[in-house]
Amino acid sequence: MSFSQSEKPKILIIGDSISIGYTPFVADYFQGKAQVTHNAGNAKFTANGLAHIEEWLGAEEFDIIQFNWGLWDLCYRDAQMDRDKVNGTLTASLEEYERNLRALVSILKERSDAKLIFVTTSYVPKEEPGRFDKDAQRYNKVAKRIMRENDIEVNDIYSWTKKIHKTAGNGPDDVHYSKEGYEQISQKITSQLQKALAERMK
Repeated sequence: MSFSQSEKPKILIIGDSISIGYTPFVADYFQGKAQVTHNAGNAKFTANGLAHIEEWLGAEEFDIIQFNWGLWDLCYRDAQMDRDKVNGTLTASLEEYERNLRALVSILKERSDAKLIFVTTSYVPKEEPGRFDKDAQRYNKVAKRIMRENDIEVNDIYSWTKKIHKTAGNGPDDVHYSKEGYEQISQKITSQLQKALAERMK
């Protein structure tokens, strides 16, 4: 989906439903300054990313690519694909997540000269039916190590989303946020993107 049309610097956001929620606010912030787009639909889990990354990158030349995977990877689902952390199956083990994320980083670095920014997985409330918060922290730890090894900037939104979830989240069993919550998350996103864009445009 595209939120602005211009020949300004180009920012591509690849990510899950959390990123879909805050991207319109990011686009509004950069209106007149940069073109902000989000990959078509939900990037879901890392294996889905590997299947579609070439399509999402297309022939465009981006100045910044911000990306995230994790929230779907660490989700347990049953045979009907409903979330179930008691009887369900993990979408991607920590080892699979690491392997897939390394492959995605390699593709991004090979296919684009854009500045890369990784956004960590957001907070998982305790009553969420398909996910454990401890997994969000474990997967984030692995992701941050991969980014450090590849000199990729990290925007760690986990603590920030945990802080605001009680007042701006959709409840103790939902990883999503209210409109006000997404706007608050976007502030942390735009702050880092603005700095990165300023450096890129020097």
